[in-house]
Amino acid sequence: MLSGMAENIEKSSSEAANVSSSNDDNERDRQDGEALSLPSSVAGSGALDRLVDTARDYARAAASDNTLKAYARDWAHFTRWCRMKGADPLPPSPEMIGLYLADLASPNGPSPALSVSTIERRLSGLAWNYAQRGFTLDRKDRHIATVLAGIKRKHARPPVQKAAILAEDILAMVATLPYDLRGLRDRAILLLGYAGGLRRSEIVSLDVHKDDTPDSGGWVEIFDKGALLTLNAKTGWREVEIGRGSKEQTCPVHALEQWLHFAKIDFGPVFVGTSRDGKKALEARLSDKHVARLIKTTVLKSGIRAELPEKDRLALFSGHSLRAGLASSAEVDERYVQKQLGHASAEMTRRYQRRRDRFRVNLTKAAGL
Repeated sequence: MLSGMAENIEKSSSEAANVSSSNDDNERDRQDGEALSLPSSVAGSGALDRLVDTARDYARAAASDNTLKAYARDWAHFTRWCRMKGADPLPPSPEMIGLYLADLASPNGPSPALSVSTIERRLSGLAWNYAQRGFTLDRKDRHIATVLAGIKRKHARPPVQKAAILAEDILAMVATLPYDLRGLRDRAILLLGYAGGLRRSEIVSLDVHKDDTPDSGGWVEIFDKGALLTLNAKTGWREVEIGRGSKEQTCPVHALEQWLHFAKIDFGPVFVGTSRDGKKALEARLSDKHVARLIKTTVLKSGIRAELPEKDRLALFSGHSLRAGLASSAEVDERYVQKQLGHASAEMTRRYQRRRDRFRVNLTKAAGL
């Protein structure tokens, strides 16, 4: 099945290195939409050149910055692997990619074997990179599909899920925060992320109004009964309603209002950094990494799962713990949780539910047994 692979690997190293080096030089200028250009048969002009730049901007916006960075790392890793094997990454060779996947799953060197999900992500990154360079990678080709199927069958494991932050946990976490400007901000981040079931990237991408900034991922509207978030999420635009809580101390909408008021934020990013003394809000938008660090820090300070070593406690929780917490704690019809999380299917929502009555619907009894 994998006939011809050996011939590909045994190509002259010097010839492959020259070709690969030339390709690498060309590709450095063709990332994130840079390959877009006018047809050779069309004469350039100022107006057309501006449209090319606009098209490139839209091409870059087709995926998030984090996704583009991951795809760039995937391509860099693959091209380096090809150079080490004396092969050329262009045009795509299903045989070589099949060998690459096998090496990721069972490496000979000191590098650890990658998980099935990471290998699939790498393959998606290669497909995207090839598409940007005008090539089509046929993932259904037998040299790729059968190797990947074998990797899944041999190495696949149930997904490792992060622990859910439940209602009592989030209350303990926000109780560790001070009432200075930085504490007001972080309290709003935790409560809003929990009540909205938000991804950490969705939290930090919020603006005060629509179209405040070019890198906005959504905006906030505050009403008497709650807040409405309009998000440009992975699955497209969606609205997230966050109602007011039973008391101000734990109300996500009140926490958001307090932060915006005392930080004097009425335009641009909702969540920004603060000065060193914590008395002034800055202009720069927070990174989503801040949310991850905030969750881990407050988990430790609040004593959640204190029976475990610190390293294990840190590994248990991540940004996804907020989404899993909402899905696990909200005692409402599952379809409302599904809508809040922006899931396309109820099955995806159930993956986030760490505690639920799995046998609420008893098909055994319903079938007459």
